[in-house]
Amino acid sequence: MTTQQPPAAVEPRPAPPPARRDRRSWTGWGFLGPFVAVFALVFLAPIAYSIYLSLFRDQLIGGNTFVGLDNYTQALQDDRFWDSLARVSLFLVVQVPIMLGIALLIALALDSGRLYGTDFFRITIFLPYAVPAVVATLMWGFMYGTRYGLVGDINDAFGVTLPEPLSPDLVLASIGNIVTWEFVGYNMLIFYSALRVIPHSLYEAAEIDGAGQFRVITAIKLPAIRGALVIATIFSIIGSFQLFNEPNILRQLARNAITTDYTPNFYTYSLSFNGQQQNYSATVAIIMGLITMVIAYIVQLRGMRKGA
Repeated sequence: MTTQQPPAAVEPRPAPPPARRDRRSWTGWGFLGPFVAVFALVFLAPIAYSIYLSLFRDQLIGGNTFVGLDNYTQALQDDRFWDSLARVSLFLVVQVPIMLGIALLIALALDSGRLYGTDFFRITIFLPYAVPAVVATLMWGFMYGTRYGLVGDINDAFGVTLPEPLSPDLVLASIGNIVTWEFVGYNMLIFYSALRVIPHSLYEAAEIDGAGQFRVITAIKLPAIRGALVIATIFSIIGSFQLFNEPNILRQLARNAITTDYTPNFYTYSLSFNGQQQNYSATVAIIMGLITMVIAYIVQLRGMRKGA
């Protein structure tokens, strides 16, 4: 009778030498290094320099002098800054829901499968986003003109007097119309892409339960694209607070309606390039960055919270 030999003990693999371990630990940093360098150069460095500028003030006597938080105190007491912030806040509250609502309705219509020529409509609605903002603003500014544009031609052709889109009372709504025209297609594509990845098994289960189209939208589609809705809302909030191109270009056509402090970004631009107040301009920019970051973060927390 043969006896079984006990299995030979497996000797542990020798640990790699310290030099090899060091090489492995630096390999990841080698891949990450280029991104970190570019990120620090184009993102962190400008923020740090802006903070540095905001702590100084260029004075007639003494030159560039350290003033601490005096620029921030001045900005928080600046009526022109608060007026511009209130203006873009009104723009945000009114324009963003309208724009996202239109984009969502279009995305739902395209996803329903009941439209003919879906590809044509999708490309056509997205096309305005491909038009540069400067070109789009110039085009709409021409149409808004009462003496040489489309509004003026309609007045002459029909003998009517339409409200002037570039008047002080309507210019903000006119800018909102331009921005909506530009970005409806962009947000529609975000929503439509999110709708296309919803599992078809959910629709089949809803059909078995006898759910109608409205019930499918409210119970399946909207909850499934909540993340896309939050992302689009955050992008729109950031874009509203950064409003600059449209009022800057339209100011050439409506100087009485659009001032150099019409929006916070326009205000910082005017302070820096027209008023040569780079330090105070950096202060206003830092404050606007903080306000935008806080509001966007609150929207993200509220939108992604379970049960919201």
